[in-house]
Amino acid sequence: MDQSREPMLVVIGASAGGMAALKALVAQLPKDFPAPIFVVNHMGAHTTGEALVRVLDQSGSLACMHGHDQQAFESGHIYVAPSDQHMLVADGKILVTKGARENRSRPAIDPLFRSAAVAYGNRVIGIILTGYLDDGTSGMMAIKRCGGVCIAQDPDDASYPDMPQSVIANVGVDYCLPVAKMGALLSELVQRELPKSESAPEDIVIEAKIARRVLSDLPSVEALGDQVPFNCPDCGGVLWQMQEGNLLRYRCHTGHAFTSSALLAQQTVKVEETLWVALRMFEERQNLLVTMSKNESKKTTSSVHQRAKDSQIHIDRIRAMLKATDKDSSSSVE
Repeated sequence: MDQSREPMLVVIGASAGGMAALKALVAQLPKDFPAPIFVVNHMGAHTTGEALVRVLDQSGSLACMHGHDQQAFESGHIYVAPSDQHMLVADGKILVTKGARENRSRPAIDPLFRSAAVAYGNRVIGIILTGYLDDGTSGMMAIKRCGGVCIAQDPDDASYPDMPQSVIANVGVDYCLPVAKMGALLSELVQRELPKSESAPEDIVIEAKIARRVLSDLPSVEALGDQVPFNCPDCGGVLWQMQEGNLLRYRCHTGHAFTSSALLAQQTVKVEETLWVALRMFEERQNLLVTMSKNESKKTTSSVHQRAKDSQIHIDRIRAMLKATDKDSSSSVE
């Protein structure tokens, strides 16, 4: 296939504050926009995403819908990743998969961006909008390495600047501008004449293939990085460390992937969950000891009372740790 005749692709990643930013961007695009647009906006597994599809469909001239597995995509259409599933692109079709979470998210931005970079190379335009932490940074690196265009929302224009700031710091974007100016830029970029892309780097190809399967395999992950002495907080598997410039990332062999920031945030969540379990168990133990003391002889009552007091010490310590954990996690958990 002559790649110079293929359409451009626009891939967009957003998180907190994303609906307003996406609405403002979509409203600027003309009805004859000559490229398909793919959107990943972080959402909870319990939501349907219908509200976002409806808002984008009504905000501009382009038809908007959820992406469906094996669906052929068309220029002038917007495809939104469905809830609790990754959306990828390859060979003119959309792929929807229930693969492992990346950066604690499904759908995640990085899998979409990588798949587009591998399949369409320099014909991909990547955009990162408002959001917490740094999902999309690694995917934007893949787009850049494959010759695509990298665009970040001006952090001063973003409701939550973490994601665009991470891309700007780690990737080196081609354009950094407010959402209000992106429509004109996109209309200009999609008209460019481009040479045929070179093949994507092997590590990007491997990660794109991992996203297309529910499970990964050890040889694939071992080819990407070095094993490290701590485990995946989602499945307990061993992690491998990868470094892309200054960005540290981690993968387990089942497919979970994290930036260092996302890994730390997920570890914080797991620590808090463990502390709550420990608190419950110590409180139950104390309640049992108090009940026992009412039925024990005077000789043993003193010992039971002491054990109940010891339990209270542990309870107080765990509560203090939970208060500290709440403060730590408030800035890292969306």
